[in-house]
Amino acid sequence: MSNLIQEKVLLSNLGIEAFNEMQTKSFLTIQDQNEVVLLAPTGSGKTLAFLWPIISQLNPEIKQVQCLILTPTRELALQIEQVWKKLGTGYKVNVCYGGHSMQTEIQNLTAPPALLIGTPGRIEDHLVRDSFRTQDIKLLILDEFDKSLQLGFHEQMATIIQRLSHLKKKVLVSATPCPDVPDFVKLKHPVTLDYIVNDQHNHKLQLHWVRSTDSNRNKIVVQLLSTFKDETALIFCNQRETAESLCNYILSHNIAATFYHGKLEQEDRELALIRFRNGSVHFLISTDLASRGLDIPEMKHVIHYDLPGKLDEFTHRNGRTARMYESGSVYVLASHVDHLPKYIDPNIPEFVLPTVTSIPLAPQFTTVYISGGKKDKINKVDIVGFFLQKGKLAKEDLGLIDIKDHYSFAAIKNNKVNSLLKNVYEEKMKGKKYRIQIAK
Repeated sequence: MSNLIQEKVLLSNLGIEAFNEMQTKSFLTIQDQNEVVLLAPTGSGKTLAFLWPIISQLNPEIKQVQCLILTPTRELALQIEQVWKKLGTGYKVNVCYGGHSMQTEIQNLTAPPALLIGTPGRIEDHLVRDSFRTQDIKLLILDEFDKSLQLGFHEQMATIIQRLSHLKKKVLVSATPCPDVPDFVKLKHPVTLDYIVNDQHNHKLQLHWVRSTDSNRNKIVVQLLSTFKDETALIFCNQRETAESLCNYILSHNIAATFYHGKLEQEDRELALIRFRNGSVHFLISTDLASRGLDIPEMKHVIHYDLPGKLDEFTHRNGRTARMYESGSVYVLASHVDHLPKYIDPNIPEFVLPTVTSIPLAPQFTTVYISGGKKDKINKVDIVGFFLQKGKLAKEDLGLIDIKDHYSFAAIKNNKVNSLLKNVYEEKMKGKKYRIQIAK
C-alpha cells in the first residue's frame, strides 16, 4: 500500500481530516533516522506522531514482537493501545502493566503481538519469565521517558534496553524541554524535533491569580467553580489527602466531582477518569499524576489549589487546557501576587470572584456499571443494542461506552437511568445475565 493511500485510510479510521505539522514531520524523520528525540506538549497529538511511522516498520511475515513501547504509567499504556486500535492496522497489540493479571498477560503473549506496550517494571518481569522473545524487536519507543526516570525506573529501563540487542531504531518522546537522556539509552547522534513552547507565553492560555488564604481555600474553589457553569475543570493538589478532602468538600455543596491519585485501586482510577471523560462529572481533583499521559478531554480550566515546586510540572499541568486550537484559563490560588513562585510572571492579572454565585450546572449523564467486558465477548455494539432494545433507551440517551477486560461502563442520561435499570433487571445480554447498576 502506498504512503498516500495508507494515509487516507488512517485518517478515515481516526475520523480526522489531516495530520498536523508535528505528526507529518515526525513520520518522515522517524522513517529516515535511527535515533529521534521528539519533544512536544501534552495534547499536541504526539502519540499519533510516533505510532504512525511504526506501521511501515512492521513485517506481517514475522509473528513475534517487533516494536516495544515503554511508558511510565498504565493509563498512558492503555491510551496508546486505544490510538493504535483506532488506526486499524491489522497488527496485534498487547498491553502489560502492574495491577493487571499476570496470567492473562502471559496467555496473551503466547500469540505474540507485533506491538507490545508496557510499564518498565512489568516488561522487565516478563523478560525474566521469558514471556516473549526479543530477537525481532527492531524499534524501541520510550514515551514520557523523563517521567519514567522521575518515577525511579532507571534500573528496569537499563535492563530492558540491554536485552534488546537487535534494535535498529530508538525514539524518545517527552513533554519536557531539553530533558537529560541517560547513558544506558546509548544514543549516538539523535535528531531532535522540538515543538515545545513556553505556556506562559501561549496567547491561547489566560493565566490568573485568585486571592485566597489557607483557611478559606476550599470555599474559594467552590466559588470559582460556580463561575464555570457547565465547563469542565481539572484541579491540582500536591498531596493525595488534599485531593480527597477537597473533593469531599465540593461534593458537600452538591457539585459533582471526583478525585484521582496513584494510591487508588486500578478499577477506581479507571472509573474516576471514565466519569470525567463521559461527562458524569465536570470536575476532577488530582495530584500531578493527571498532568500528562492521560486520555482525558480538552477542558477550559485548570486550577492550582497547590503550586508545584518546579516550572516543568507547572507547565505540564497547564498543558491540560489551551491545547491545539482551543483556548483556556489557568487559576493560581495565593494570598497575594507577590507570594507566587519565581517561575510565574508577577504581572498576571487577578481574577476577582463575583460576590453572588450559584452552583455549576449539573452533568447530564450518570455512569452505569456492567459486570461483563472483553473477556466475556461483549463489545460496544452488544451494549448499545441491549440498552436500546431491552432498556428502551433512545440513541440520544446513551453517551460514551468503555469496555474493560471483565467489566464495562456506559454514560446514560440522568432522567433515563432508573427506568433503564428497572427494564434490564431480569434481562440477559447474549444469553447471560450481567449485574448492571450505577457505578460507585
